[in-house]
Amino acid sequence: MTRTRSPLAAPILVAALALAGCAAAPPGRDSLPPPDPAEVTALARTIQDLGPGIDPAEAARAAEIAHAHARQLARDYRVTDPPLVHNTKVNMGLRDRGLCYHWAEDMEARLAQEGFRTLQLHRAISPGERLFRIDHSTVILSRKGDPMQAGVVLDPWRTGGDLFWARTPEDRKYAWRPRAEVLAEKAATAGLSETASTSNRQ
Repeated sequence: MTRTRSPLAAPILVAALALAGCAAAPPGRDSLPPPDPAEVTALARTIQDLGPGIDPAEAARAAEIAHAHARQLARDYRVTDPPLVHNTKVNMGLRDRGLCYHWAEDMEARLAQEGFRTLQLHRAISPGERLFRIDHSTVILSRKGDPMQAGVVLDPWRTGGDLFWARTPEDRKYAWRPRAEVLAEKAATAGLSETASTSNRQ
């Protein structure tokens, strides 16, 4: 399907650039440095420390993939701007992918290919309940059988491919909730709104 550009496209992009001025711009898809081995090791150790029974080899593999695939996605999405500016480009049709849920989908799919026995993937959303805050999606990795609150957030969108990670309770910027739960609430709210609208027309 061909996308038609709105006459407001340029002003919207300018506004996004202004809003993102305080955000750290990624170095660019061709200059994003390789993952820092110390960061990969630290993530692997954090994953292994999530609880007993985690295979150290799986923890190390998950850490390597998360860091490397985050950079690969930045190249695939042609990220050259701060996240909010790239979002605007996607919404304007200037880029095909790169919204936060794209990063989450593609990171989840890559990690799922490994078929981890001792680790579990979760999808999470932080609802945009505050002013100027939009919904944000991510992947969380936990010990198999544990809830996502006991896991590690893997969020490459936030820094344009340079993986952000933290224990879920330590990620103070977002209030992570299970994706299915948030979507169910939104669907219920939309249903109630539609019912009210229909009633008002009768």
